[in-house]
Amino acid sequence: MKSQALGIDTSLLEVTNISPHGIWLLAAEEELFLPFDEFPWFKEARVSAILHVECPQPGHFYWPDMDVDLAIESIRHPERYPLVSKLSGAQKH
Repeated sequence: MKSQALGIDTSLLEVTNISPHGIWLLAAEEELFLPFDEFPWFKEARVSAILHVECPQPGHFYWPDMDVDLAIESIRHPERYPLVSKLSGAQKH
């Protein structure tokens, strides 16, 4: 019986940099940039919350302190996954 890797090795998953423009995430051997313009949840987050990232399944990353779950494809191609927000019940004045 041959075992297969189930996902990205968590020892190879880390936030390598936080700048005024976004964060860099090293996943296996690929470095991904998450600009704050595309991923606004990280802009005002505590550093400890940004650094606490998990890979619960292949191709998905989860920041439990912020309850942010992102697929690797949405990080690689954010233009394909635009942010949509709707006000519930009330109009903005």
